[in-house]
Parts: sequence; C-alpha cells; structure tokens
Amino acid sequence: MQRYLEPGRFVDSDHPLVVEFAEKHRGASRDPIEQAVSLYHAVRDEIRYNPYVFSRDPQTLKASHALAAGESYCVPKAILLAACARHCGIPARIGLADVRNHLATPRLLELLRSEVFAMHGYTELYLDERWVKATPAFNLALCRLFNVAPLAFDGRSDSVFHPFNREGERYMEYLADHGQFADLPEQLFFDHLAGVYPHLFREGATLLAGDLHAEAGSAS
Repeated sequence: MQRYLEPGRFVDSDHPLVVEFAEKHRGASRDPIEQAVSLYHAVRDEIRYNPYVFSRDPQTLKASHALAAGESYCVPKAILLAACARHCGIPARIGLADVRNHLATPRLLELLRSEVFAMHGYTELYLDERWVKATPAFNLALCRLFNVAPLAFDGRSDSVFHPFNREGERYMEYLADHGQFADLPEQLFFDHLAGVYPHLFREGATLLAGDLHAEAGSAS
C-alpha cells in the first residue's frame, strides 16, 4: 500500500501547488472519507474540463500542471485527485479505461474521428478498507451543457459515468478497462492513444485549444 501513498513522477503529491490545493480543500474534518469527498468536488469543479489541451508532452500530465493551467482533461484531473489524496494520507491510484461517448459534440467527433474516448482516466481511493472509484472529469458547467447530472461522490460508492442523460439518451458506455496503476504508465498510455488516434500523432498534428471554452461558456 505504501506505493499508493508516495509521490510519483505524474502524481507529484509533494509539489507545492498540490500541497497548497489539498490543504485548502481537504476540509476541517479529519475523517478520510469526508476529506476525499471534499477533494473530489474541488478537483471536479475548480479545474475546468477541456480535452482540447491534450498534448504529447508528458509534463502536461502531472497533477501540478493541471493546477497551474486551471484546466485539463480526465487523465490529469484524475492524477490531481490522487495526488491530493496522497498528501492527505489516503492511498490513491490511477485507473484507465476506454469509453464511448454517445453525446460527443460534432467538433470533438471531427477531431477524434471516433466516439471512443481512449484512455479515460479515473481515480481509485482506498477508503474504509476498500478501493472506491471516483471520476472528477466533468465540471458543473459542462454537465449543464450536455444535460447530464454531475457525478457525485460519497466516498463509499463508485462514482462513474452515467449510461444515460436526463432525457434518457445514451451517454457513456464503458468498453475496456486497462487496469489501475500507482503512477501513470506513460508508454502504455501514449502507445494506446497512438493506435486509436493515429492522425493526432502524425507530425504537425495539433488540437484546437479553446474550442471547449466557447461551448462551455454558453452554459454559464
């Protein structure tokens, strides 16, 4: 269990930015479950979800980078939650899965050329002697935009994507789970993404940063 409490290359729980954020949002309670819930909501809503900031630069996957940028996508946000939890003495690890987003925007579908969101990141926290899943990806404004309930987390039950939105439409479908890791497995992560989205890994390929800002802004 010790490896799930120590700082890692990406889960840089000893970085000053992470320490400051964790101390600010862990809450007054000393109960690990209450602290985990408080940290979850802080990561979910304080860091804007933006898939267009994806980069092939490994440095952008660090928890501290997500905090410095103020926005990121599911993997660095999951890493940030794990880092904050470790600072607070809660064992945490990273999970990776492939999901199909049935409500992805046309722009994102055009960019990815697929409904599959490969290597979706989530966090597992060891609470009350069991691992519990937490998914701090989508902030409140984005959930309103897509008419889905924001994912809650109580520290006792798994918090994973909803299969349907509020209108009963298909939303998220889990396709494959790649396992759980003490730190992000960089080679596995990028190799799988390159296999699913080869066009994004060709020389000169870029993501359109900022597109989601305009979309999410319309829900504010």
